[in-house]
Amino acid sequence: MLGPIFQRELATLPRRPKHFVARVVFLVMLFAIICTTWLLLAGVQPVQNAGDLARFGVLIFQLLAPFQMIVLLFMAALAGCSAVSYEKDKQTLTLLLMTSLSDSQVVLGKIGAGLLWTMNAFLSSAPIIFLMPLLGGVSVEQALACTVVTACTLLASCSLGATISFWREKTFQSIAVTVLIIALWLALGELIAAGWLPGVSPSIAAIISPLRSVWDISQPIPQPAVIPIPFGSGNAILASVFMAWLALALMLTSIRQLRVWNPSRERRNVVAEWDTEPSATQESQPLDSVAVAATQTTQTGERVVKAWKSREPRPMWNNPILWREMCTWAYGRKVLFIRIAYLLFAALIVVGLHQSLKSGAAMSNTGFEEQLVPTTVSLLAPLFVLSLIMINALAVNSITNERDGGALDLLLVTEVTPPSFLFGKIVGVLYVAKEMVLAPIVLCLYLWWGGGLTTENLVFTCISLLVMDVFVVMLGIHCGMIYYQSRMAIGTSLGTVFFLFLGVATCMLIMLMFRGSFGRQLAPFLMIILGGGTGLYAALGYRNPSPAITVTAFLLPFLTFFAITSFILRDQELTVFSTITISYGFATAAMLIPALSEFEFAFGRGRIAEEES
Repeated sequence: MLGPIFQRELATLPRRPKHFVARVVFLVMLFAIICTTWLLLAGVQPVQNAGDLARFGVLIFQLLAPFQMIVLLFMAALAGCSAVSYEKDKQTLTLLLMTSLSDSQVVLGKIGAGLLWTMNAFLSSAPIIFLMPLLGGVSVEQALACTVVTACTLLASCSLGATISFWREKTFQSIAVTVLIIALWLALGELIAAGWLPGVSPSIAAIISPLRSVWDISQPIPQPAVIPIPFGSGNAILASVFMAWLALALMLTSIRQLRVWNPSRERRNVVAEWDTEPSATQESQPLDSVAVAATQTTQTGERVVKAWKSREPRPMWNNPILWREMCTWAYGRKVLFIRIAYLLFAALIVVGLHQSLKSGAAMSNTGFEEQLVPTTVSLLAPLFVLSLIMINALAVNSITNERDGGALDLLLVTEVTPPSFLFGKIVGVLYVAKEMVLAPIVLCLYLWWGGGLTTENLVFTCISLLVMDVFVVMLGIHCGMIYYQSRMAIGTSLGTVFFLFLGVATCMLIMLMFRGSFGRQLAPFLMIILGGGTGLYAALGYRNPSPAITVTAFLLPFLTFFAITSFILRDQELTVFSTITISYGFATAAMLIPALSEFEFAFGRGRIAEEES
């Protein structure tokens, strides 16, 4: 039923070594979280009876269930985007539509191909989830409900990514729209759960939001079902049905609109109208004027004129790369809709900040969690992370689009210098993504104006945001240069940013459960730190090794962990600011200097066969 596209991917996927490496890496991440939590628990209190093990089981389940959901949710969406965008970048999707394959075989085959890796990682981690009931505190019903909801969510997420990619032509547009929709989806669930939408019950959030659904499942006493169901976890069943229905709706939409969206209207030739006789104005104008005319003689001998308009050449700057980024629609005109959707998400954060300032929650902390993580941080952090992911996606696509279009080969024989290209790309990406750069700073200024942020912390935050923006831009350019395959470059770049910040969030969540000094927490977190350093080196320095990148890969996780600990201990804002700016500034320089000295974009040509295998 899925067709030969899925069968080919199913047959070739086990031949790739990366398939097994990715599965092992994901399991090692889960194992590292379990070991770290156990070491922290054993250091805080002695584990003497079954009740202590049951409490440990609940903590592990509450950590692993949301972590697995959020990782695989974005990875499934990215896999769905990549499966379709790869065909569009290579201009082979139109060829598939010219074959005898039906629309359903093309759509379902691509969605199934995108789901293979994600589902493989999910199924490999399922035994860990089902081992939680052996510790106590977690029932088999909870583990089964978590597994079913996660599987249905992955199907919906991959279908969403594939549908957006079938619709949009540019890879950046597909990734950006998909990430924004998922962010708005999760934000809607948080708004409903907080009771900020009048007339909507907060319990609905456990049905429409996958993150809220697994969090409700992981609680020892789940919320009562919205609709009474005689068996099982009611909200989990409703959430699974909703995700499955959403996936089915997206699939049917893609099948119905496949040949309407593809080939894209941007690629279709526009046939000009033929005039019977040239006008006097056209006859009198020279060839280099605005109006140009071409003649053609029909079979009857009648002379017709084809007229079209051309404009005067636009003046170009000394840096043509920067001129193209800033003065043309290099990433398509639909970037405007992406900006509007991002500003809509920022408006939701403004509403939350306004409510926190109005209630005084931004100035006064109450409760255990608020004492460690302020309300404003929990509101602004998702916007900051979303901004960095969007900027990074734009940066890596700025290189992969040039390579897929064959423009990088031409640049190597022009007079464009490496500094002109690199700095033109960096400044151009920041200009195109100016809303993602300026909106977080504007929100910080609004928080400062409302009294929720001091002037010193405002300066520290704004400078740190700018440093991180330049870092993610350079990270995207670096991955685009060292990886020849577009989907490999995009996956590595976005995966690095995503896992970097997800690791930060996971470490903060674990620290919320076990407060302590830096020295006591360093030993349990060493496995995560070393694993993060090894992963960074494999992603950034394996193909283009240098001493600076090696030092950066292994020091960056440690310094990030040190900054997290300093932030939680409070009254160490200067320490956090210095650590972030120095570490990520050095990482940016470590990627920038080799790129300036070795301007070799054809670095990966000899590894095409290796990456395809």
